[in-house]
Amino acid sequence: MSGEPKLLDRVRAVMRQKHYSMRTEESYISWIKRFVYFHNLRHPDEMGAKEITAFVSALATEQNVSASTQNQALCALVFLYKQVLEREPGEFENIIRAQRPKRLPVVLTRDEVKRVLEKLSGVHWLMAMLLYGSGLRLRECLQLRVKDVDFGYLQITVRDGKGEKDRRTMLPKSVILPLREHLEKVKAIHDQDLKRGFGETRLPYALAKKYPNAGKDWGWQYVFPASRLSKDPLDGVWRRHHIHESVLQKAVKGAVRAVGITKPAGCHTLRHSFATHLLEAGYDIRTVQELLGHARVETTMIYTHVLNKGGMGVKSPADF
Repeated sequence: MSGEPKLLDRVRAVMRQKHYSMRTEESYISWIKRFVYFHNLRHPDEMGAKEITAFVSALATEQNVSASTQNQALCALVFLYKQVLEREPGEFENIIRAQRPKRLPVVLTRDEVKRVLEKLSGVHWLMAMLLYGSGLRLRECLQLRVKDVDFGYLQITVRDGKGEKDRRTMLPKSVILPLREHLEKVKAIHDQDLKRGFGETRLPYALAKKYPNAGKDWGWQYVFPASRLSKDPLDGVWRRHHIHESVLQKAVKGAVRAVGITKPAGCHTLRHSFATHLLEAGYDIRTVQELLGHARVETTMIYTHVLNKGGMGVKSPADF
C-alpha cells in the first residue's frame, strides 16, 4: 500500500515517544503489516473493529497461534488505532479466542540446578547465578547497569522491569568475588573504548539530553557488555550494547542437555526455581512476590501448586 512507509514511521515515532522497547516495536510493526496484507493492502484508516475481529479470529482458527500470540496481535492493532490513528476501533464482538493452556512452570530441584551451574563457566555461570540466586528475568540480567549492583547492601536494583516497575532483590554472597573480578575486566574494556573515542552507552528515556555526558560514565555501563561495538539502530551511534540474549540461552540449554535433564528447562526455569526453592525454605509468599516483581500475589501462588502445597502440605498415602 502506498501509505505504508508513512504509517509505519508514525507508529515508530509514537512508540519511541512512549518508551516502548525495540523488541515490542518490531513485534507491533510486524503485526500491523500482517493485518494490512490480510485485508489485501487496505489502509487501516478504511477499516475498524470488523476487520480486526476477522484477522484476530483467523489467527486462532487458521494458524493455530497461542493465546498469548493472539493477544499480542490484538494489542498491536488497538495501539495503532488509539495511539497512532487517534480513533476508537469500535467494539470487538465474537472474536474466536485461542485456548489458553493452564500449565505449571518447569522447576529444577536444588541438585539439578547445582549440576547445570557446574557445566557453565565464566560469564555464562555468573549470569545464570543471578537468574537463580536473584530471581532475575533474562532481559533484566542483560540490561543490568554497574550502578545498580550494591555490594554494600547485597542487593540489586532492577530498573524498568516488566510493567515499567523498579524493584530490589538480593545479591547472592556466592557471586560477590567473581562479580567484582568480572567488573574489573569490564572496566578495562570501557577505558579502552573511551581512549578510542567510543565508550558511550545508550541511556533510557531522555536522560541523554538532560545529562549529555552521562552515557560515558562507568556507572551507566552494562554489567554484561557485548564483545564488540555495534551501530545503534535508533540514532546510528556506535556503542557497546549488552550481550545478546541468545548467548546465555544456548549455554543454559547446552548445560541442561549435558547433565541429562529431560525437563524442557531454560533460562526462565532458573527464575522459577528461585521462587520455588524460597517457598520450600519457608519464606513468606509476599516476600517472594516482592522479590519477583509480581503485581498480584495470585501470580506467585502458582509456585505453591508446583510444591503441591495448596494451603497445607499434602502427603501421598503411599508414603504413610
